[in-house]
Amino acid sequence: MINASNTKRRQLVVGNWKMNGNRQENAALLAQILSGWPGQSPVQVVICPPFPYLYQVRDTLQGSAIELGAQNVNEEEKGALTGEVSAHMLADMDCKFAIIGHNERRRLQGETDDRVARKFIAAQHAGLIPILCIGESVAQRDQGLHLQVISRQLNAVIEVVGLDAFANAVVAYEPVWAVGTGKTATPVQAQEVHRHIRQQLGQYAESVRVLYGGSVKAHNAKELFALPDIDGALLGGASLDAQEFLTICSAAI
Repeated sequence: MINASNTKRRQLVVGNWKMNGNRQENAALLAQILSGWPGQSPVQVVICPPFPYLYQVRDTLQGSAIELGAQNVNEEEKGALTGEVSAHMLADMDCKFAIIGHNERRRLQGETDDRVARKFIAAQHAGLIPILCIGESVAQRDQGLHLQVISRQLNAVIEVVGLDAFANAVVAYEPVWAVGTGKTATPVQAQEVHRHIRQQLGQYAESVRVLYGGSVKAHNAKELFALPDIDGALLGGASLDAQEFLTICSAAI
């Protein structure tokens, strides 16, 4: 059974370009997106390009309604950390958001719950809004452990930063088995987890925006966004196609 939340939250669509793009492709994609997106909209739209293109994307988005975000952040302020980027550097580039704990970084770079929590703190200390990613693997889903995994990942951050930190944060549920696979959680599955996430957030249950990320496409976005506890999407491949991206953003209105 789907239980409705009472608070109206502003819908948010985040485009995570991952390790894709070059200057020419970026310019063409951004031109199409900007020409197709209104100057004012009830939907908040964010684009997170690879680090080398933050400057290009920042300048291109300047004066538009679309905001800039980062795909990752290091938990330290500065130091001998070759190849890393601090939250303060990202804020200096006018980033507003930072993706924290994406499943690809947890799986491929071995990021632990503890490190994700420290990145969350670093992002907020620099004035960035963290987008905290949580989600279960296909094995965990098949074993019926998905809600336990979600609780563990979320509570690992809550225990370090406290609930009040979520007054200025976003949570993104991305089932690992649905990311880049073409599989999507059913409305019942997605709503179950999103509602479970809210139940962990105490007094912020009805104010924190919770996004869905997992093969969101133009054909299923409207159905997902209609669910009472889904406040938008964290997009991967769909954000690299201007028309697909714009259609999904429009579905959130």
